[in-house]
Amino acid sequence: MSPESRERFEMITSNVELTARINGAAYSFLSEGGGRKKAAFFGEKRVIDLVYAEGRRERVASLTDLYPTLISLDNFEEHADRLQDLKVIFSTWSMPSLGPAELDRLPSLKAVFYAAGSVQDFAYPLFKRNILVVSAWRANAIPVAEFTVAQILLSTKAYWSNSRKFQQPDHFPGFHGRGNYGATVAILGAGAIGSAVIERLKPFRLKVVVFDPFLSNEDAVRLGVEKVSLRDAFERAYVVSNHLADVPETRGVLDAGLFVRMPPNATFINTGRGATVAEREMISVLRKRPDLTVLLDVTWPEPPDPDSPLFSLPNVWLSPHIAGSVGDEVLRMADFCIEEFCAWEKGEALRYAVSPSMLANLA
Repeated sequence: MSPESRERFEMITSNVELTARINGAAYSFLSEGGGRKKAAFFGEKRVIDLVYAEGRRERVASLTDLYPTLISLDNFEEHADRLQDLKVIFSTWSMPSLGPAELDRLPSLKAVFYAAGSVQDFAYPLFKRNILVVSAWRANAIPVAEFTVAQILLSTKAYWSNSRKFQQPDHFPGFHGRGNYGATVAILGAGAIGSAVIERLKPFRLKVVVFDPFLSNEDAVRLGVEKVSLRDAFERAYVVSNHLADVPETRGVLDAGLFVRMPPNATFINTGRGATVAEREMISVLRKRPDLTVLLDVTWPEPPDPDSPLFSLPNVWLSPHIAGSVGDEVLRMADFCIEEFCAWEKGEALRYAVSPSMLANLA
């Protein structure tokens, strides 16, 4: 990742007391000096309750002047007049995309703390108004990286093809794969998740190559990887793991011309974005190359069409988008955002602020 894409926001708020009277109740705020900023949760109740569970929502209420109603686009108009002095939004998956009309009704909004990963769907209008966007992208990168590393290590042992074929005793002892000593693994995209995968592979004696046009030579040296072209990544690697962001330039970029170049018995893993794969072309290659294995936690569309060959091809393993934060893992995303809010309140440097230049690397 380039230095530019690692920009961090340091927010220092002014010593201004803001007093507003809403529905007969007086709200008084100080940006510094003991006052509490008015905040609200935006999104769907089911998702907010899931991510900000086990005391997280109460923690936000203790740190802010929390608006009592959860806001969505369905009830925004009803509450907009009482949100004129709203400073902070807390959200997660289901964050509504606020356009100019909605943002005009939120003139005091300073920051959005998003307890999930990608902010592609809603961040740009906020950036245009200099509203801080903080995402738990690094928190969500942790379970994805753990899931991916587990799949990589099993792939180098040819676990997937062996488990598929070992339905009859005559397959024993099977094909052993390359193993976890010296095999080449290609990482496509060295953003938050890709770099986390690279770090977690370091205890193993694997050769890691990376395709990422945003990765500087200095960062490649720091990560201990070799930069390669996309074609070389597919030609050389026994396992290819995709972490490319879903941006117009990457949609469908992983096509038949790449899959056909994969070495015998190689594995392709996608825990990134399904739209980066030209699925029909990949399926065509998989039909001709039964030695290849494909592990798809994401597809496009998602889920696949009911009649998609992905459900029936013997060398395809599907999982229902479970690599990211699930179960108790989602609480970590809320914790990251609450910690960042506290740092912002103190005028401290932020670790997880998102800048426009970072969006090209955030899946």
